[in-house]
Amino acid sequence: IIIIKYRNIYRKSSHLSNNSSSLSPSNFRRRLAPFSFFRQSVEVDLKGISTYMDRIVGGKYKLGRKIGSGSFGEIHLATHIDTFEIVAVKIENNKTKHPQLLYEAKLYNILQGGSGIPGIKWSGVDGDDNILVLDLLGPSLEDLFVYCGRKFQLKTVLMLADQMITRIEYVHSKGFLHRDIKPDNFLMGLGRKANQVYIIDFGLAKRYRDATTHRHIPYRENKNLTGTARYASCNTHLGIEQSRRDDLESLGYVLLYFLRGSLPWQGLKAATKKQKYDKICEKKLSTPIEVLCKSHPVEFASYFHYCHSLTFDQRPDYGFLKRLFRELFTREGYEFDYIFDWTILKYQQSQKRSNNATYSAELTDRMRSNTAASPGVRMQLKSPMNRMTPDNPPERNSLSHSQMPPSSSAQAAVPKRYSTKPALPSDSTNPNHADSSGPSSSWISSLRRISSANEARAVSSREKAVDMLCSI
Repeated sequence: IIIIKYRNIYRKSSHLSNNSSSLSPSNFRRRLAPFSFFRQSVEVDLKGISTYMDRIVGGKYKLGRKIGSGSFGEIHLATHIDTFEIVAVKIENNKTKHPQLLYEAKLYNILQGGSGIPGIKWSGVDGDDNILVLDLLGPSLEDLFVYCGRKFQLKTVLMLADQMITRIEYVHSKGFLHRDIKPDNFLMGLGRKANQVYIIDFGLAKRYRDATTHRHIPYRENKNLTGTARYASCNTHLGIEQSRRDDLESLGYVLLYFLRGSLPWQGLKAATKKQKYDKICEKKLSTPIEVLCKSHPVEFASYFHYCHSLTFDQRPDYGFLKRLFRELFTREGYEFDYIFDWTILKYQQSQKRSNNATYSAELTDRMRSNTAASPGVRMQLKSPMNRMTPDNPPERNSLSHSQMPPSSSAQAAVPKRYSTKPALPSDSTNPNHADSSGPSSSWISSLRRISSANEARAVSSREKAVDMLCSI
């Protein structure tokens, strides 16, 4: 529609020739060159609209805007056409080199029913795409980490650790390794589940034991690195087949990342991905556990030492690891109240917004009160020549002398004159005002007289200018 509109504009322009070649796509784009940014934006938007907007997948989910993307494809919001439930839809082109979405859907079906596992709504093939429809969840721990200034307090880390160990234990109990433990793959819930940690993204998950015999996969070496290098275990860097111990070691790096704000092997530069992985491996292997956990509770070093003590096919004692952190939690005097760092930050920001709104409303009331009650203000409106004199001092309740209203928790410690709202003027205090919140009729009449006088002067000036031009 936009392209046709611009073609019509150019067709009507007098400077264009009647030659149809002037309206060819190449010439049209050349003529729109000065508006290239707009043109590109339009083309991208049109492409998105034609590809996804108003598309129905699974026979009942109408796609909305994109909310994420990854190596697999894109994630979109979608709405159930009957119930209007909002869900998340993962879309992967089925011609991709290594499709993984339908495999991930199988794992979600196996894991269904577990605490902290997103519900799967629908999966299958739709046109040229593989589709996976899941429950919509809240922000990832990485998002919240950034929101909180890239640092979590110990209490938040310990409350998260308890749930994260439980999620990994559940995945292992179903016979699978996650193999990509990182903050981006743990999300908080929404609504009543806002305090629950969810584990997601099973595209790299692998079965580590036979479903029937429970026989463990064999030990192997010379394996390529699978997962995210920053949080990968030492054995993964060394090319050893991953097992349950590696998921837990990766979780340890995530917890320290939250506590420290960063890990020692972040930000390393290299020419190729392999060289970067080698540098990360070298730094990770050369950093002693005690140095990594320095200035943090000893329980974190104990956690790593335990993970490193596990053999390839040994079942970890998940209960021991949770007790390790729970005892630290109790010793620190914390309460498991689900008040995370972001909970406090959101509350503080909402309080600040509320205080600002209250302050703005109170200032508006004061200004209205001053305007209604002060004859000096009306005089200034009537005549711009009326200046401030010693007999006409400025109002004490002007904007520059206003005080920020205290919060309810601080009112007891504040003088009474600041803890109460200023009284609005009434009819008895100012008989010229019929309504304390609106202008008086005399004020309006004054403004009308000033406006009429200004218009008369403007007309007189225009007439003089016309006479002068005529005489010239």
